[in-house]
Amino acid sequence: MAVPEAGGTAGDDRGPLRAAFGGLTTRGRSFVAAGAAAGGCAYALGQPDLLRVGVLLMVLPVACVLVLHRTHSRVAAWRRLTPATIAAGTEARVTLLVENVTRLPSGLLLLQDRVPYVLGSRPRFMLDRVEPGGRREVSYRVRSELRGRYPMGPLQVRLADPFGMVEISRSFGGQDLLTVLPRIETLPPVGLGGEAGGHGEGGQRTVALAGEDDVIPREYRHGDDLRRVHWRATAHRGALMVRREEQPLRARCTVLLDTRRTGYLGAGPESAFERAVSGAASAVLHLAQRGYQVTLLTDTGLLVPGSEAEITDGTEVVALIMDALAVIDHSSVTTLAPSPRALRAVEGALLLAFLGAVDATQAAALAPLRQRAGAAVAFPAAGQADPGLESYQRRGLRAAGWVARGLRPGAGLPRAWEEAAQDLAAHGRRAW
Repeated sequence: MAVPEAGGTAGDDRGPLRAAFGGLTTRGRSFVAAGAAAGGCAYALGQPDLLRVGVLLMVLPVACVLVLHRTHSRVAAWRRLTPATIAAGTEARVTLLVENVTRLPSGLLLLQDRVPYVLGSRPRFMLDRVEPGGRREVSYRVRSELRGRYPMGPLQVRLADPFGMVEISRSFGGQDLLTVLPRIETLPPVGLGGEAGGHGEGGQRTVALAGEDDVIPREYRHGDDLRRVHWRATAHRGALMVRREEQPLRARCTVLLDTRRTGYLGAGPESAFERAVSGAASAVLHLAQRGYQVTLLTDTGLLVPGSEAEITDGTEVVALIMDALAVIDHSSVTTLAPSPRALRAVEGALLLAFLGAVDATQAAALAPLRQRAGAAVAFPAAGQADPGLESYQRRGLRAAGWVARGLRPGAGLPRAWEEAAQDLAAHGRRAW
């Protein structure tokens, strides 16, 4: 739950009380003007009864200002997002809580939360009266078809007195972030290769399977079991060495996402670029659930996770990659030529490439990645409206040693995924 938001009057540096008098409505100002006019006439005509009427007309809006100002300065507000991270096309619930922390009941409360237009219209609520110490809760839903990170807030609260004399606005400065992840498609449980050592379907092996002479020892650390002392290495090094703990060798996969602005046409949730991002996110989640060690690579050289030290927990790695995909945008890069860092990332791994428009030059630029990888599968997402162009792109990628399947609008990644698995099975070891 969010902490109470703090803030003063919205955009007014004249002082709280002066700003409160600035909140007089047309009715309140009319009462003040009528009271002043009645007082002036009473003085000119010598009518004390008219003076009393004038004083009453002026005191009423002033009293409303003072009472409302006291309530206004002691209203607390919270916002709660459930959940704070959603997938594109799903909904999140936003709950607003308002509490009256004074000993006086509040007047009419008008709530308006500021949200980006992509999430819908700005929600407005009306609370009739909040008793001293009372709390009110209202909620609304937001939904986005576009991934991204969207600020929620600030929350604006308008207080009005029962007579309609005064309206005071207060803007709370606190904001919350709603993260909308790319759309995820459920992929069929078929293997695309890239397993550790070329064995199994995403299985694991450990160094315990190796012979004693193949184990790479390390220096003894306080607390190590003496039964794991590697005597041969100890004699060779002249220092106490122990066998390493069993370390799983997980199947590895590198997902390459092409973000070149020149590689894609169109915009919106169904654009080629969004299909590529969605495909990359779906592949990352699918393979991570099957036990793969997954890495995201882009044409700009972005690598997530950025170092081996970050690869500690599969769930954390998937979260890092999904957060990166939620906000990734087009790049100004014009070539897919890999960096040395990218070449190291794909060494011996399954390589999945979600690409834009690819000509012969770009296919040739990808050749070093293909040569370092195990199996290599490309999913070009551009040009699907033109079957001839799609066929041309696939031929160019296949000539460079890739298995290629286009991401057509409406067909979805699951079908292309299954077709790619069939192509790999048909080619056998030649596709590696």
